[in-house]
Amino acid sequence: MANELTKSENSLVSTIENNNLSDVIRPLVREIYLFDSYVAGTARLEDKSVLDKIKVGDWLFLQRENNKFDSNAIVIFTENKEKLGYIPERDNLVFARLMDAGKIIKAKISYIKVQDTINQIKINIYLIDF
Repeated sequence: MANELTKSENSLVSTIENNNLSDVIRPLVREIYLFDSYVAGTARLEDKSVLDKIKVGDWLFLQRENNKFDSNAIVIFTENKEKLGYIPERDNLVFARLMDAGKIIKAKISYIKVQDTINQIKINIYLIDF
């Protein structure tokens, strides 16, 4: 019975039911590179120990902030939800608008240099698209 119809147990519904939803969606996610920038405000961090924990290649999470100094402020957090700094004000307008429109924006550390009291952390910024 080569032409017999059979029920497949590998349907999308069974895959979702048997796995974490993020495992199902992950192959559909695209990281679209947008821009290079840096992390601002590291000198004013309350907990500077976060600087010892980061490394090149780490993903960072961005979140809009209600900030009296910058209406487009975007805070940068590590994967462990520790505050690292901000997207510089000169670079944040377009990213703030995208985030306000519901888009997911993330960053990845591309370069770290710590010298005396100056911390240079360069990042690549990505639009996460589904």
